[in-house]
Amino acid sequence: MRRAFVTAACAAVLATAGLTACGSDSGKGEGDGDSAAERAAEEKSNEELEKAADQNVCLADAEALDAPYADGFPEAFVFPPDTTVYDVEDRGETGIIVTAISATPFQDILDFLNNDEVDAGFAITSGETEEHDAEANWKSGDQTGRWAIRESATCDGETTIQVLASATN
Repeated sequence: MRRAFVTAACAAVLATAGLTACGSDSGKGEGDGDSAAERAAEEKSNEELEKAADQNVCLADAEALDAPYADGFPEAFVFPPDTTVYDVEDRGETGIIVTAISATPFQDILDFLNNDEVDAGFAITSGETEEHDAEANWKSGDQTGRWAIRESATCDGETTIQVLASATN
């Protein structure tokens, strides 16, 4: 039943969002065609995002940071409505990681990132969507990055958003 729901949800997302892979329980998209080097780079990005900031911060406790968030983070990157950016980390050559929490529902954030963000010039190059989380790699001008969203495990109805941005090598 869960697999059928995830498959149906992924099909709906792919039809409207253009993501190139849809996740399985293993965290890898089936038939996504990524090379081993691309998968290794994505795993490293995911590890960096997971180490960044306290993801247990709820919207009521988040102290908003002013934009622009950091040198090297694209000013054109816009967060969904009802979102508070509360942490920025400069990881040197790895890039800048911005963490936010949002009261906007998970599916609405996913739609925003797959449509509004793409319209703002952040082209999705690969990604996957699962029941409670999604991530995608993006490219914009001379920058590349990755966004990841997760339903909060500690803040009912809230979603954590993390964005990694770095200069293209």
